[in-house]
Amino acid sequence: MIEGEAQLVPVGPQERYQLTPERVASHWNPNSVGALVASPANPTGTLLTRDELAALSSALKARNGHLVVDEIYHGLTYGVDASSVLEVDNEAFVLNSFSKYFGMTGWRLGWLVAPPEAVADLEKLAQNLYISAPSMAQYAALACFEPQTLVILEQRRAEFGRRRDFLLPALRELGFGIAVEPEGAFYLYADISAFGGDAFAFCKHFLETEHVAFTPGLDFGRFQAGHHVRFAYTQSLPRLEQAVERIACGLRSWSA
Repeated sequence: MIEGEAQLVPVGPQERYQLTPERVASHWNPNSVGALVASPANPTGTLLTRDELAALSSALKARNGHLVVDEIYHGLTYGVDASSVLEVDNEAFVLNSFSKYFGMTGWRLGWLVAPPEAVADLEKLAQNLYISAPSMAQYAALACFEPQTLVILEQRRAEFGRRRDFLLPALRELGFGIAVEPEGAFYLYADISAFGGDAFAFCKHFLETEHVAFTPGLDFGRFQAGHHVRFAYTQSLPRLEQAVERIACGLRSWSA
């Protein structure tokens, strides 16, 4: 993959913003070596089911390709459990981190699961990129597995679920198009076509007039990104309620 060039594959709400075997087939070329997906995904919060992961794995193996799955938001799901690709493919590559479910953003600690034949080359990369994870971060991460910590983390996950359950209908009521209900992570990906204008200007308007921050879709890709924005429900429920009130006010002053 050295000097490789990523090929972005357009996916929409009809695919729940996830790669499919059909998309693999239509975008595969002689230089393709694999596919990278995220489940749960940022910015959409959608998951790949066990069967969907198995189908993707088969599609890539048929082309001698590798499947790489970012599972960094595992654990942050609502009403459904996220399947790991390793349940269906022991040759897949899995990326994960302590940043999201365990709340250790900034500690720069994560892990990679890889097939045995790839480990030696990955060790060479690690030695030249970062040598090893900081000892302090590793010791701190041990606290994540204490029973009392896991209780706190599950309470935190439940709180994210309550925030999602508030924000999703509230934004839809204001006119935002959210075609796919997120099942994981802590984001909502919304279509702003009903309001006109482009996402960057839309976000800038609300930041400057209502002091509410959300992110233009262009930060996450190109396909229809100009009329999509991402909301993160990482603030408290009272703050989100206040934000919705301000968004409603900002919509009245918005002009495309």
